Amino acid sequence: MAVGTCGLTQSPCSTHATLTSDNGKLESRTTEDSFLSNKSAKVFVAGYRGLVGSAIVRKLQQLGFTDLLLRTHAELDLTRQADVDAFFAAEKPQYVILAAAKVGGIHANKTYPADFIAINLQIQTNVIDSSYRHGVKKLLFLGSSCIYPKFAPQPITEEALLTGPLEPTNEWYAVAKIAGIKMCQAYRLQHGFDAISGMPTNLYGPYDNFHPENSHVLPALIRRFHEAKVTGAKEVVVWGTGSPLREFLHVDDLADGVVFLMEKYDGLVHVNVGSGKEVKIKELAELVKEVVGFEGELVWDTSKPDGTPRKLMDSSKLAGLGWIPKISLKEGLIDTYKWYLENVKQ
Repeated sequence: MAVGTCGLTQSPCSTHATLTSDNGKLESRTTEDSFLSNKSAKVFVAGYRGLVGSAIVRKLQQLGFTDLLLRTHAELDLTRQADVDAFFAAEKPQYVILAAAKVGGIHANKTYPADFIAINLQIQTNVIDSSYRHGVKKLLFLGSSCIYPKFAPQPITEEALLTGPLEPTNEWYAVAKIAGIKMCQAYRLQHGFDAISGMPTNLYGPYDNFHPENSHVLPALIRRFHEAKVTGAKEVVVWGTGSPLREFLHVDDLADGVVFLMEKYDGLVHVNVGSGKEVKIKELAELVKEVVGFEGELVWDTSKPDGTPRKLMDSSKLAGLGWIPKISLKEGLIDTYKWYLENVKQ
């Protein structure tokens, strides 16, 4: 499996500098207080069985963290305030990475808008508030690029938040995620609680959703080309012209970025986490075709809509702090297809 390295170096000094975007100044803290210097600390990874959470757990285990707090939904319902509070009181985690969320595609968001806004607000409120009240040292809240306005200037900077209307098809989810960002900021401003937020771009990798009807474009292409290869189909038809540009980040790179932010970032403003590289859907489809080994024809149904022509996040803030992704798109696709073959295919 292709896994990015953290890209952090240990300083021989007893302190290191941490950039705070609140005021642009550097503040010093002891190395003993840093995330990576305390690998025996209790770390609660909320949502550890999903695409993002599972990658974070793999990364932390590779780095030598020995006391990860992992709970399934059946073991701990994060929408139940009393249960969450009891968990924090009993376990007393020192660090929290909030990757738990109710997610879904356009159809699900349209069909269950109340669930998408209520469940996500409940999860965020319960975990962030309990983290503060039970003495958590640091919390990282993970959101989504859908927080930005539908017509935000490209590439999308962090400052674009709340500057225009959201995409209507997922506004319920987006509003909840925006509230999570603002809650982290409010708890920092009022209580001095070290809560930060990261906003990933389109993600892919092991434990992705490969459902034939409601998966995202990349896992959908992997499944379709694989099934065409197995059945001996002569062609695979893809909607649109293939001209839209999209950005993708392997989930192991995100996990690497999460560790970097936990170690290095203490700012008020949320941080975009992306690859910074665009690919045309047509080029993506050709690359998936190559990786899967489908030898038939790729046909574009130009009577179908293309969707948004471009969606790219500006991740220069994170790059300026010293982090860049390591996994190329082709390398990531090979890794993801290998996982698909071992875990999903029938």
